[in-house]
Amino acid sequence: MFQLNCSGQSYARDILKSVLNQEASLDLLFQALAVPARRVMVERLSLGPASVTQLAKPLAMSLPAVVQHLQILEASGLVRSKKAGRVRTCRINSAAFKTAENWIARRRAGWERRLDLLAKHLGDTDD
Repeated sequence: MFQLNCSGQSYARDILKSVLNQEASLDLLFQALAVPARRVMVERLSLGPASVTQLAKPLAMSLPAVVQHLQILEASGLVRSKKAGRVRTCRINSAAFKTAENWIARRRAGWERRLDLLAKHLGDTDD
């Protein structure tokens, strides 16, 4: 992941690039999930693979609009698709969800630590 070099400055730059790349991919992921129609598609795909037509069925939009939403989900890494003949089948990419889950878990752990410290502080004070 990181390239070790003699220069500490270069090492720090490599770390910063890695963090920024990770943040950019998280931005795409959360932007993709910000639209309700895409969340409906992701919910459906959580049950198993589905064709574009199957994903479009519960949505009040045209097939080309569904395809555009799927392209955004694919660009974010949440969904992968494969075309066989005239049918495009989509699947969830669980690795992308793991990345988001890890990011959220780190934030949650920090807040839980802070709240535990606050609770301890409030328990130590006499009213």
